[in-house]
Amino acid sequence: MDQQILTNIIYVTIFLIGALLFGIGPIIIVKLLSPSSHTRNVTDKTRQFIECGMVPIGSAWIRFGIIYYLYALIFLAFDVDVLFLFPVAVAYNSPQFVVRDFVEVLIFVGILSLAVVYAWVKGVFKWEPRKYLHQ
Repeated sequence: MDQQILTNIIYVTIFLIGALLFGIGPIIIVKLLSPSSHTRNVTDKTRQFIECGMVPIGSAWIRFGIIYYLYALIFLAFDVDVLFLFPVAVAYNSPQFVVRDFVEVLIFVGILSLAVVYAWVKGVFKWEPRKYLHQ
Protein backbone atom coordinates (compact mmCIF):
# COMPACT_ATOMS: atom_id res chain seq x y z
CA MET A 1 0.00 0.00 0.00
CA ASP A 2 0.92 3.59 -0.45
CA GLN A 3 2.64 5.40 2.43
CA GLN A 4 -0.05 8.12 2.46
CA ILE A 5 -2.85 5.56 2.87
CA LEU A 6 -1.04 3.88 5.78
CA THR A 7 -0.51 7.23 7.46
CA ASN A 8 -4.21 8.05 7.10
CA ILE A 9 -5.19 4.65 8.54
CA ILE A 10 -2.89 5.25 11.53
CA TYR A 11 -4.41 8.70 12.13
CA VAL A 12 -7.96 7.32 11.99
CA THR A 13 -7.03 4.47 14.34
CA ILE A 14 -5.45 6.86 16.86
CA PHE A 15 -8.52 9.09 16.64
CA LEU A 16 -10.88 6.15 17.29
CA ILE A 17 -8.82 4.93 20.24
CA GLY A 18 -8.83 8.44 21.68
CA ALA A 19 -12.60 8.69 21.22
CA LEU A 20 -13.11 5.37 22.98
CA LEU A 21 -10.86 6.45 25.85
CA PHE A 22 -12.78 9.70 26.24
CA GLY A 23 -16.06 7.79 26.31
CA ILE A 24 -15.15 4.79 28.43
CA GLY A 25 -12.32 6.32 30.49
CA PRO A 26 -14.48 8.34 32.91
CA ILE A 27 -16.70 5.32 33.56
CA ILE A 28 -13.68 3.17 34.42
CA ILE A 29 -12.19 5.92 36.62
CA VAL A 30 -15.46 6.27 38.54
CA LYS A 31 -15.71 2.51 39.08
CA LEU A 32 -12.13 2.40 40.36
CA LEU A 33 -12.26 5.45 42.65
CA SER A 34 -15.82 5.39 44.00
CA PRO A 35 -16.69 3.67 47.25
CA SER A 36 -18.16 0.23 46.98
CA SER A 37 -21.87 -0.14 46.26
CA HIS A 38 -22.78 -1.46 49.71
CA THR A 39 -22.25 1.92 51.41
CA ARG A 40 -25.75 3.13 50.43
CA ASN A 41 -27.33 0.31 52.36
CA VAL A 42 -25.66 1.25 55.67
CA THR A 43 -28.34 3.80 56.56
CA ASP A 44 -31.16 1.95 54.80
CA LYS A 45 -31.69 4.73 52.26
CA THR A 46 -31.73 2.57 49.14
CA ARG A 47 -35.37 3.38 48.37
CA GLN A 48 -34.82 7.15 48.27
CA PHE A 49 -34.63 8.78 44.87
CA ILE A 50 -32.24 11.53 45.95
CA GLU A 51 -29.26 10.79 48.17
CA CYS A 52 -28.71 14.27 49.54
CA GLY A 53 -28.98 13.21 53.17
CA MET A 54 -32.20 15.12 53.82
CA VAL A 55 -35.53 13.41 54.30
CA PRO A 56 -37.77 14.35 51.37
CA ILE A 57 -40.92 16.31 52.12
CA GLY A 58 -44.02 15.42 50.17
CA SER A 59 -44.28 13.66 46.86
CA ALA A 60 -42.05 14.22 43.85
CA TRP A 61 -45.10 14.04 41.59
CA ILE A 62 -46.31 17.61 41.61
CA ARG A 63 -47.93 19.57 38.84
CA PHE A 64 -45.90 22.23 37.12
CA GLY A 65 -47.64 25.07 35.36
CA ILE A 66 -47.82 24.88 31.58
CA ILE A 67 -46.08 28.25 31.43
CA TYR A 68 -42.73 26.57 32.22
CA TYR A 69 -43.05 24.40 29.14
CA LEU A 70 -44.08 27.34 26.97
CA TYR A 71 -41.02 29.29 28.07
CA ALA A 72 -38.85 26.25 27.38
CA LEU A 73 -40.29 25.82 23.88
CA ILE A 74 -39.85 29.50 23.06
CA PHE A 75 -36.28 29.38 24.34
CA LEU A 76 -35.47 26.32 22.25
CA ALA A 77 -36.98 27.85 19.14
CA PHE A 78 -34.99 31.06 19.45
CA ASP A 79 -31.84 29.29 20.57
CA VAL A 80 -31.84 27.12 17.46
CA ASP A 81 -32.66 30.08 15.23
CA VAL A 82 -29.80 32.12 16.67
CA LEU A 83 -27.48 29.20 15.94
CA PHE A 84 -28.47 29.55 12.28
CA LEU A 85 -27.30 33.16 12.27
CA PHE A 86 -23.65 32.27 12.90
CA PRO A 87 -23.12 30.25 9.70
CA VAL A 88 -25.10 32.86 7.78
CA ALA A 89 -22.70 35.55 8.94
CA VAL A 90 -19.77 33.44 7.73
CA ALA A 91 -21.34 32.42 4.42
CA TYR A 92 -22.58 35.88 3.45
CA ASN A 93 -19.24 37.62 3.22
CA SER A 94 -19.01 38.45 -0.48
CA PRO A 95 -18.67 42.22 -1.02
CA GLN A 96 -20.92 42.42 -4.10
CA PHE A 97 -24.01 41.01 -2.32
CA VAL A 98 -23.90 42.96 0.94
CA VAL A 99 -27.35 44.55 0.61
CA ARG A 100 -29.04 41.33 -0.52
CA ASP A 101 -27.47 39.34 2.33
CA PHE A 102 -28.45 41.98 4.87
CA VAL A 103 -32.04 41.95 3.63
CA GLU A 104 -32.18 38.15 3.89
CA VAL A 105 -30.95 38.25 7.48
CA LEU A 106 -33.47 41.01 8.27
CA ILE A 107 -36.30 38.88 6.85
CA PHE A 108 -35.16 35.92 8.98
CA VAL A 109 -35.00 38.01 12.16
CA GLY A 110 -38.32 39.64 11.22
CA ILE A 111 -40.03 36.25 11.07
CA LEU A 112 -38.59 35.46 14.50
CA SER A 113 -39.90 38.77 15.78
CA LEU A 114 -43.36 37.94 14.45
CA ALA A 115 -43.25 34.75 16.52
CA VAL A 116 -42.51 36.81 19.64
CA VAL A 117 -45.34 39.24 18.83
CA TYR A 118 -47.72 36.31 18.29
CA ALA A 119 -46.75 34.77 21.64
CA TRP A 120 -47.12 38.15 23.32
CA VAL A 121 -50.62 38.69 21.86
CA LYS A 122 -51.66 35.19 22.97
CA GLY A 123 -50.59 36.06 26.53
CA VAL A 124 -47.75 33.60 26.86
CA PHE A 125 -45.54 36.10 28.67
CA LYS A 126 -48.10 36.90 31.39
CA TRP A 127 -47.07 35.24 34.60
CA GLU A 128 -50.05 35.10 36.89
CA PRO A 129 -49.41 34.00 40.46
CA ARG A 130 -51.19 30.83 41.41
CA LYS A 131 -53.71 30.92 44.20
CA TYR A 132 -53.75 27.98 46.56
CA LEU A 133 -56.61 27.01 48.81
CA HIS A 134 -55.28 26.71 52.34
CA GLN A 135 -56.66 23.73 54.21
